[in-house]
Amino acid sequence: MVLAHDTFRRRASKDMKRNWPLYLMVLPVVIFYILFCYKPIVGIIIAFKDYKPNLGIWGSPWTSQYGLYHFISFFDSIFFARVCINTIMISLYSLVFGFPAPIILALLMNELRSQKFKRVVQTITYFPHFVSTVVICGMVRQFCLSDGLFNEIGSWFGAQPQSLLQVPEYFRAIYTATGVWQGVGWSSIIYLAAIAGVDSGLHEAAALDGAGRFRRIWHITLPGIKPTIVILLIMQIGGMMSVGYEKIILLYNESIYETADVISTFVYRRGLLEFNWSFSTAVNLFNSVLNFILVFTANAISRKVTETSLF
Repeated sequence: MVLAHDTFRRRASKDMKRNWPLYLMVLPVVIFYILFCYKPIVGIIIAFKDYKPNLGIWGSPWTSQYGLYHFISFFDSIFFARVCINTIMISLYSLVFGFPAPIILALLMNELRSQKFKRVVQTITYFPHFVSTVVICGMVRQFCLSDGLFNEIGSWFGAQPQSLLQVPEYFRAIYTATGVWQGVGWSSIIYLAAIAGVDSGLHEAAALDGAGRFRRIWHITLPGIKPTIVILLIMQIGGMMSVGYEKIILLYNESIYETADVISTFVYRRGLLEFNWSFSTAVNLFNSVLNFILVFTANAISRKVTETSLF
């Protein structure tokens, strides 16, 4: 055992001496993750305490009910069901409509014969990704006004003008549609790269056998990029309970809380606006545990069904 340990240490030392420039390059990344990702994990302990800034993390007293007071308060809250259901529903909308969109776009762009037109399409679809979320939400707010673009289009079909962001039933569709528009082009890059790795000889052989474009896409291209699709699907399922609060906060208002209020916005209000740091940390920890369970479950199912997994 000692010999094996010494051998590993000598090999590691020799590798570091030989590749020290590479280790030096990765050092800032390691330091970044230690300082901003691993060190803050210690702060999770305030979820089990009645945190007081003047007392600090370690000086603050533990809560009652074995430190689970804030978790029980959240589960008993009238907002618990609402924020969980809204988070799941918005995530499902994004999964059902947002996940296939870049795959379809990548498949369509791959079939374009004109490289010039393909570059134009790529530029147009990539551009929204680089626009600030604040600008995007400002545009959406203007478009959703009673005299905005969406109501102008709706009037062509006889719809009555109304402020769309004041109607709870429309929020999920607006959020999902703008998310797809903003991210579909950028997300298609990885699928285009995966498609480029598919053996072109298979397409040529299928074409000689009389297979059309759609048949080649279905039987060659899609199976060829299936591992990429599965890995990205697992990652998206693992983040289902982490709907970002930035875009929702910029779009929602009190009249649509019943469909727009999600876990992250609830944490934002209770933690930063009401200064209830321990409660918001407990809610966020609960959210993280759910995501952890989801990603492991999705990975296990994928490994059994498709033999492709993230780990």
